[in-house]
Amino acid sequence: MEEKYFTPEEKKEMLALSRQLLAHTREIQERDDFKRIRHIISDGIKQNHYRRDRYGINPTIHNLNTAMLLCDKISPDRNMIIAILLFNLCKTEFIPTEELVKEWGDDIAKLIRGLLKVSTLYSKQAAVESDNFRKLLLTFAEDIRVIIIMIVDRLALMRTINHHPNEKMVHDVAYESNYLYAPLAHRLGLYAIKSELEDLSLKYTNRKTYTDIAHKLNETKVKRDQYIAEFIKPIREKLDATGLKYEIKGRTKSIYSIWNKLKKQKNDIDHIYDLFAIRIIIDTTTEKEKSDCWLAYSVITDMYQPNPSRMKDWLSIPKSNGYESLHITVYGPGDRWVEVQIRTKRMDLIAEKGLAAHWKYKGIKSEGDLDTWMNNVRDILEAAETGPMELMKNMKMDIYDKEVFVFTPKGDLYKLPLGASLLDFAFHIHSKLGMTCTGGKVNGKNQKLNYKLKSGDTVEILTSTAQAPKLDWLAFVVTSKARNKIRQTVHEMNNRSATLGKELLERRFKNRKIELNESSLMKVIKKLGYKTVTDFYDAIADESLDINNVITEYEGLDKKIPDAAEIRSAEEFQLMTAADDDSTSSDVLVIGDDIKGINYRLSKCCNPIYGDDVFGFISAEGVIKIHRHDCPNATNIREKYPYRLITTRWSGKLGQQFGATLRIVGNDDLGIVTSITSIINKERDTSLRSISIDSNDGIFQGFLVVGVNDTVALNNLIKKLKTVKGVKDVQRSK
Repeated sequence: MEEKYFTPEEKKEMLALSRQLLAHTREIQERDDFKRIRHIISDGIKQNHYRRDRYGINPTIHNLNTAMLLCDKISPDRNMIIAILLFNLCKTEFIPTEELVKEWGDDIAKLIRGLLKVSTLYSKQAAVESDNFRKLLLTFAEDIRVIIIMIVDRLALMRTINHHPNEKMVHDVAYESNYLYAPLAHRLGLYAIKSELEDLSLKYTNRKTYTDIAHKLNETKVKRDQYIAEFIKPIREKLDATGLKYEIKGRTKSIYSIWNKLKKQKNDIDHIYDLFAIRIIIDTTTEKEKSDCWLAYSVITDMYQPNPSRMKDWLSIPKSNGYESLHITVYGPGDRWVEVQIRTKRMDLIAEKGLAAHWKYKGIKSEGDLDTWMNNVRDILEAAETGPMELMKNMKMDIYDKEVFVFTPKGDLYKLPLGASLLDFAFHIHSKLGMTCTGGKVNGKNQKLNYKLKSGDTVEILTSTAQAPKLDWLAFVVTSKARNKIRQTVHEMNNRSATLGKELLERRFKNRKIELNESSLMKVIKKLGYKTVTDFYDAIADESLDINNVITEYEGLDKKIPDAAEIRSAEEFQLMTAADDDSTSSDVLVIGDDIKGINYRLSKCCNPIYGDDVFGFISAEGVIKIHRHDCPNATNIREKYPYRLITTRWSGKLGQQFGATLRIVGNDDLGIVTSITSIINKERDTSLRSISIDSNDGIFQGFLVVGVNDTVALNNLIKKLKTVKGVKDVQRSK
């Protein structure tokens, strides 16, 4: 089976890599490690569990190359190498988890679990352009060694795919390597890997440019080295004369860096200022740092003409990230511009490892705690004498354990605090989305507003124009943006609602020709159990408090309630029947753009019924209230809140009764109430809900609330009531 599995070239390469790996790991491997691994892989190949990937890449060769790169570029580590070699067999479940732990131990099992977890990210197809994707990798990886394996594995893949026939795959892998893996390598201090990933990425995505720059550098290498030596020689002589302790480094930029310069400066390679750079590092005390750097500056500029526009003084005022250095560009021999960086050993250490963290200087964003943590990791990588990987086994990647990362359906990625709800996510994307959010779909399943997000969730937000923020939302949102916006909006809505409620009350008092006294009103507010005037007016605006009840309480403050036996006329006659709920979810009304089934309320200020010209108004609580076009409050609503109006029409579906209020005036007569109720009771599909009648000097006036199907039935009822003896006028009350 293995004879068919390997091509002759692959078998030759496999044997060579096995010998090299054996030699590199002789001191760290345990007895029979490689014999056992070879046996397992052989069985996996025979049972088709160690098969090539969809691009034809042989996993055995690839994993051996990855293991060798780990040894060469970082440090040999037994557990990491075994995890690399066995990962594919665990992914296909050829090696069960229980057997993995039993045969190879918890640490190797932990590494492979991390690799398996990270591999699931790619099923999400998230855009690697998202800077959060790097953080999500760190969150899922749990172990820094997993990230290191991924980086080395990617370099092995990049070396393998040169001239691969699948050009799209090569391009995609190269692009991802440049955006994701190179910065990760940089943060870990794996500079050689970072530069090679960037160069190979350019090579595969823009081969002509890469080849042109490479040829140009090869052609000029000898001349460039000679030029650097010529440039440095007089500087050394002058610096030696000053007594400064220093070292000078000359370096050529990577092909990728040169390409970036070419793009930014829109120039050719012969005119790039810093195709190579000279770095002068001075060994001095903290007190003399600036003066010694300026002394070196003086020596260099005495010999070579500086370009003032290219000078960058980060000695006098360091960068906000702590970077300190003096950059100058001088006109050197042969009419060429050369960049010179002057700094002390302390400054160089900070630029490489400390506050500045070299990746910030290069424009790669930093995330606070990650900088410190990554610097510690880099120190271990560079300074540990007893095997850096051994020291990292217990270093957990919990730098983002206080955050969650979630996807949109399109694959965009967002970061939120741990414990964030679905509503937090809606506000995070846009405030308007949060204020109209009614819930969402998480991984395809409907979830409520208070659903707590988990890393890796795919979230789709659902909204409704009828939705509005509520104070109880504060119980489950955790982000400051959401909390502040909810408080602000609710406060504004309450103020608007209270203003509207006050206007409604004042208008009703005026219509009833009742003088409004603030002192008496405060007594009513207190009697009704409201703590503040704002709460009272809010209740009127949202119709949880009936204005008619307020008027009754107000008028009853100075009146003695008569005994029932003393009632001889229509005066104070009260009949109350259970009213139908004025909220409905039926399809009697069509609201907005032909949307049916939305909950609404028929406003009590005008009591619209079927057949009335109506409009919808989104109240402060987000409930749609239906008003008649000739409602007493309509003009005020249209002027102050035009953005909260919504078109509404009757759908044609009958069968529901509506409450309508009639104002009736007539001569006081004991039989008047009986006559009125008799007519109403005889009407088909009409019901009497309540009567409230007052009598004064033989004249009565009162209000009837009747249940009718539509305006036609109501108009017929009005005509019949007007025929009752003693009734002077019947009108529909607004």
